[in-house]
Amino acid sequence: MSFQDKVVIVTGSSSGIGAAIAVKFAEEGAKVAIVGRNQEKLNNVAKKCGKPLVLVADVTKDEDAKRIVDETVKVYGKIDILVNNAGIGGSAGIQAEYAMAVFDKVMATNLRSVVYITHLAAPHLVKTKGNIINISSVAALRVFSKESFAYSTSKAALDHFSRAIALELASSGVRVNTVNPGPVLTDIIENMGASKEQVEAGFKRMQNLTALNRISEPEEIGDLVLFLASDKAKAITGSTFVTDNGVLVDSKGLQ
Repeated sequence: MSFQDKVVIVTGSSSGIGAAIAVKFAEEGAKVAIVGRNQEKLNNVAKKCGKPLVLVADVTKDEDAKRIVDETVKVYGKIDILVNNAGIGGSAGIQAEYAMAVFDKVMATNLRSVVYITHLAAPHLVKTKGNIINISSVAALRVFSKESFAYSTSKAALDHFSRAIALELASSGVRVNTVNPGPVLTDIIENMGASKEQVEAGFKRMQNLTALNRISEPEEIGDLVLFLASDKAKAITGSTFVTDNGVLVDSKGLQ
């Protein structure tokens, strides 16, 4: 698949899934805008992307979201593909004192930022008849933990938002889909403040939830994203693509 001269924004691309997506688009000839909060991590990803547009930004800040879109258009002149990948986890039961603080933080990153960046980018995507791919989760489709209401709710809402705008933008030739990964080897648990031992235990538990007894590499998600962004998927919009090593067909380890 060639994305020669296509312009792609990938949020949350300083590591993990987002970094893998950005690198794969760059390898296929795309002009990539990589977005993240960590300058050092972004610089490391940039080395693998040729000469990308590097944007240090917090997607939850409206002024940063606007800068992401404006700078991309200023530098590259257009937007063909928007990948809303930035996301965070959060653990809290509904009765916890800090429940609403966790909920607000998770929703701000996983849902509101996606809505606002999409709002800003949509006119540009209409011009190019581009497409949007939102990185969701199998947690949108099934609850895995007693303390995951915020994360699960944010991803379920993201899926439905994606279907809603897929319908709205279809008449303009813009496609919108979600990719819903299961366990993927990224730094998401580490970023929640977990120790090395907790990270290892967390991934072991997630592996045990899978029917295939494996955890995906970020590049596997990147391959699916590139397919959905390509002309090979020109008939696909408003769809949810699960890539979870069989988590949803297995019932082991539910809490």
